Amino acid sequence: MKYSLDKIQEPIKEQMDSFEFKFREFMKSPVPLLDKITHYIVKRKGKQMRPMFVFLTAELLGKTNESTYRAASLIELLHTATLVHDDVVDDSMERRGFFSVNALWKNKISVLVGDYLLSKGLLLSVDNNDFELLRLVSNSVREMSEGELLQIEKARKLDIDESVYFEIIRQKTASLIASCCACGAQSVNSEKNTIEILRKFGETTGIAFQIKDDLFDFGNSSETGKPTGIDLKEKKMTLPLIFALSQSSSKIKSEMIGIIKNYSEDEKKVEKVIDFILNSGGINYSTNKMLAFRDSALQSIEPFKGPPAYQSLVDLVMFTTERTK
Repeated sequence: MKYSLDKIQEPIKEQMDSFEFKFREFMKSPVPLLDKITHYIVKRKGKQMRPMFVFLTAELLGKTNESTYRAASLIELLHTATLVHDDVVDDSMERRGFFSVNALWKNKISVLVGDYLLSKGLLLSVDNNDFELLRLVSNSVREMSEGELLQIEKARKLDIDESVYFEIIRQKTASLIASCCACGAQSVNSEKNTIEILRKFGETTGIAFQIKDDLFDFGNSSETGKPTGIDLKEKKMTLPLIFALSQSSSKIKSEMIGIIKNYSEDEKKVEKVIDFILNSGGINYSTNKMLAFRDSALQSIEPFKGPPAYQSLVDLVMFTTERTK
């Protein structure tokens, strides 16, 4: 079955349309250069999955209110700030197929724009006394930073085992989706146990989402018909690779790590690592892990079955694991 984001959005179509307008307003600045850059960022937004998680979770438990809109805006502001800063750190010239902010306006301006977005998010919460929302999202930003630093530390030796891998992706990717769901819940329901169930639902979904991203590295390129191997070329330790290494002899393990460390630009050698992973059962293992996290996420929200938002949340989880890009 093909899952459509337009169909998933149906119960919150009005909220998403209003959010787009409100978010543009939150981003505005009297400084012309800042206004130009934030307008550029807003126009090139992605799938809007984070606000969707916020609004669907709120609608699952109650009715969207102004606090829900502020929660979605806070998350988008802080997340966008981290993306702008990430592009500077990674010296990345592209974001979602367009020029990144630092590609067009250079690093100094990009860092200042990221700082501006962070401050807008903080002020939006403080000015409206949304301190619990601010706590939830600030905790997520802290975890994202810790996860990134843990990955950098471990990547130097390429000694990431499965437990470290899951801690990294829990912090780097899953913590933000967890915050979306916790904030959506918090905006309409202050019952701590309910908020924690929805936070965990988001975290589990986020882990499944990241494993799916890992598996894209072994999807065929439209140009060559071969696996892309982009993560391998960037020396990233993904779950299929970690599993393959755990099943191999010390000699093979040493050879594969040596290729990734020293020959990641050599297409032939990267192909050898890809073949090694494919033959090890790493893809099947990772797919099964992803499906287990997906099923766990779906099971956790079964008690909330009923509202239209419930089926959309189920479909959104399914979309994260069945998407093609």
